Amino acid sequence: MADLPAVRQKFADLRCCIVIPTYNNDHALEEVIKGVLQYTDDVIVVNDGSTDNTPAILDRTPLLRAINIPVNTGKGWALRQGFACAIELGFRYAITIDSDGQHFPDDLPLFLDLIDKQPDSMILGARDMTQQEVPGTSSFGHKFSIFWFKVETGITVLDVQTGFRLYPLNMIREIRWVVSKKYEYEVEILVRLAWRGVNVISAPVKVYYAPKAVRVSHFRKVTDFTRVSIANSILVFMALLWVRPLSFFRGLRKKSIREFFNEYILNSSDSNAKLAFSIALGLFMGVTPIWGWQIITTFSLAHLLRLNKFVAVTASNISLPPMLPFVIFLSYFLGGWIMGVKTSNLHYIHGLGLQWIKDNLLQYLIGSLVLGLLLALVFGTVSYFLLAIFRKKDG
Repeated sequence: MADLPAVRQKFADLRCCIVIPTYNNDHALEEVIKGVLQYTDDVIVVNDGSTDNTPAILDRTPLLRAINIPVNTGKGWALRQGFACAIELGFRYAITIDSDGQHFPDDLPLFLDLIDKQPDSMILGARDMTQQEVPGTSSFGHKFSIFWFKVETGITVLDVQTGFRLYPLNMIREIRWVVSKKYEYEVEILVRLAWRGVNVISAPVKVYYAPKAVRVSHFRKVTDFTRVSIANSILVFMALLWVRPLSFFRGLRKKSIREFFNEYILNSSDSNAKLAFSIALGLFMGVTPIWGWQIITTFSLAHLLRLNKFVAVTASNISLPPMLPFVIFLSYFLGGWIMGVKTSNLHYIHGLGLQWIKDNLLQYLIGSLVLGLLLALVFGTVSYFLLAIFRKKDG
């Protein structure tokens, strides 16, 4: 048994509270509340429109704060209300625990020890899903969610669907435009915290699954699993097309040219041909007139073609200042040469702006594609031979 006075003091020192969302779980709710009250009095229970004996249970437990939502809205909405209350009360962290008796309150000190060592992290209470009592659908959903979380964030965790979590409220406060109100909220908020750079930690905890005959679950296997799947699909789309390429590019900017060359080219495990093709792809996409989407498209194509994403994205930055005016001019010049337009018609005295491009769009489009192909062919070939020479010498 943990040193209860020490744990209670640690809850206070860390400004940590407990949030319990509940809906029609009067068979286990009272025991869960009694269990967590041993460790702290800072408990917020969110009654999400329960129609059972839940209100009576809350009335006879005066130590906790209760939020009553008149009509059942969903677990996500209940959590959001609990977090808003915790933030208003000045708490830094909130530990969520389900009200169905699945989790053990004596695991609470584990969360405190971890957050004390790694402040402002997100901690997931990882359940042992190999137990015989675990339903087959829960085991499948467990593996399904871990896989998609890895795709969305690049992070491997032990349990994504757990309701036993510690949230850093300061980071929750910064997230705007949260869409989810039901079970998929726990997926969305976890992914978005990871996207913001929050450290995500898995902490093994105990779990109890009641026998099937008496087990109560409000998770609708078809409806709620579909909602979670749709949420994951949207998050994957955002991750591949925007979040992860942007995060990668920001990381590149922190590296020196020498560090980049040594890590991603000279010491890369990729073949010379693969690196050369990556450079060629990046240069071609860099001058392709899809303004604002060049990095994202390059990253996606490099991923699909199994090329070096880091090298390709770096090469695609050829259109960034101060190279942009030269790229536009050469594209326009080549387009004019192909179309038989005299170079004396190159009117750009007032600058190479969007209006200038609009007035000469076809000529510019043709020229940019030709310029991209030329750059890809010339520098891709040159890169291949240089890599063959210098990587051989380095070896």
